[in-house]
Amino acid sequence: MSKIHTLEQNMSQFEEQYEQVVPDRQKISRLLGAFMNENDTSTSLLNQSFEQIIFNPYFLELQTNHKTVIVPLPTDGMEYDSLPKGIQIGDQLVIDGIFMDEDDTVMQPITIQKDQTELTMGLTRVQGKIIDLMVPEHRSYNPLYQDTLIDEALQEWMPKLEHYQSRLQDGSPVQLEWVDNWSGVPYAIVIQPLATDEPTARYLFVMTSLQPVGEAVDILKKYFVYFAPMILVLVTILSMIFSRIVSRPLVTLNHAAARMANLDFTGGPGLNSKDEFGELSRNLDVMSQNLDSALQELTNTNDKLQSEMEEKRRSEQLRKELIANISHELKTPLGIVRGFAEGLQDGVARDKKERYLDHIVNETDRMNELIMDMLELSKFEAKAIQLKWSHFSMTRLVQNLADSFSQQMENRSIQYKLNHQEEHYVTADSRRIEQVILNLMSNAIRHAVENSVITITIDRDSSGKILTVIENMGMPIAENDFSRVWEQFYRIERSRDRKSGGTGLGLSIVKHILELHHSEFGVMNTNNGVAFSFTLYESGGELHE
Repeated sequence: MSKIHTLEQNMSQFEEQYEQVVPDRQKISRLLGAFMNENDTSTSLLNQSFEQIIFNPYFLELQTNHKTVIVPLPTDGMEYDSLPKGIQIGDQLVIDGIFMDEDDTVMQPITIQKDQTELTMGLTRVQGKIIDLMVPEHRSYNPLYQDTLIDEALQEWMPKLEHYQSRLQDGSPVQLEWVDNWSGVPYAIVIQPLATDEPTARYLFVMTSLQPVGEAVDILKKYFVYFAPMILVLVTILSMIFSRIVSRPLVTLNHAAARMANLDFTGGPGLNSKDEFGELSRNLDVMSQNLDSALQELTNTNDKLQSEMEEKRRSEQLRKELIANISHELKTPLGIVRGFAEGLQDGVARDKKERYLDHIVNETDRMNELIMDMLELSKFEAKAIQLKWSHFSMTRLVQNLADSFSQQMENRSIQYKLNHQEEHYVTADSRRIEQVILNLMSNAIRHAVENSVITITIDRDSSGKILTVIENMGMPIAENDFSRVWEQFYRIERSRDRKSGGTGLGLSIVKHILELHHSEFGVMNTNNGVAFSFTLYESGGELHE
């Protein structure tokens, strides 16, 4: 309890400091990062609806040859170990990622390193000196993962809001306990309202681990002082004995390896003992024979090399098409925004002004949606996504997500039908599977004819996996387009680019997610329309939702 009492005192100090920096977002971010480092907590600001206000408390600021680049450190999709240890102001860093603004001054990082490596295709590299930073320090293990748990804790707390709302309105802090279902680690949560001059209420949400990891580390350090000299002496004695036993046969094996290094496979190593060295000698003899056969078969590799070159040319062509598609997708809404903006500059009639502004906002939202999908897709292609496995009900997940499209389906007189014999449970990353279902449902609604029914079937297939099929009534897909529907920006009907909506990246993101789940997925024409399907492994453990 003393830990919680100290934490509440520090939260009160945070409130005083917060009043001095509002509304400067950069200073608020730095204040949050310093508070999290000093108190070893996961911390966030909540709005009046108790939703997180997005800040990046941890960041790097690099000075390159030409400009200053800000690199926010995201909590989602980034491991703490991927951040180089002991970095400080003045160090040189190499960061590969994606720029998030037009001036190329804010970068979404994929890899952060001190030494240069091969640049991954599709990423941009910046290299420079650190002039400012705020990184996790004095935090428990994997602090970036712990910071992502705030959303889960908030979702579990929201149903209890009415019970604590009166206390929060009186300005009193609320204390809770929460357990991470994945790791089993208990956490203490403190929520305190912030008394500020802002027009809406703000709350400070603080979560700290109750697991005494630090005490265990201190004990290990004390014992290490006594055992280290004894271990060092023992290792020295054993290494001397082992070197005498090993050195003699190693010399013989070294001579044999030198002959093979010169592509001389005529003689064997020459050891006939029955110990590990004798076995290694026989294995080297077998390897020598295999290498001799492999060298004779190298002439058959020309066809394979030509195939690889063809694949490389195809990849280059796809890259060019991707750049062209991105330019096209951004040029159209930018042209629309420019047209309506010029109309506003020319002083259009008052009755058209609101409509012009609505069009500008809609096109801006469209561009933002495209950019966010591009960032998400880049993470998948850079292999920067780590799945968080859990057990959950596929039936309930599909039911809840399908219900969320009720307004869109009602606007087009479309209904959905869910077919299942029983409730099915699967093992997967629930948040990523939500993306799959949302994209497939959105795609089905977008291409379904009016006054039709979307059929969703969940069943167990012949291999024991859970098969989900989403079928809409509409125009079929040409057979030569089946493999291309998963490509970036590919649309079957080019004339419907603006009318049918979407960014053209949804199915490509679905493909990457399902491949990470080792899913069998595909698309086929049916008697009435088109059906998308995918499989997931059935859950045999406890239910975690």
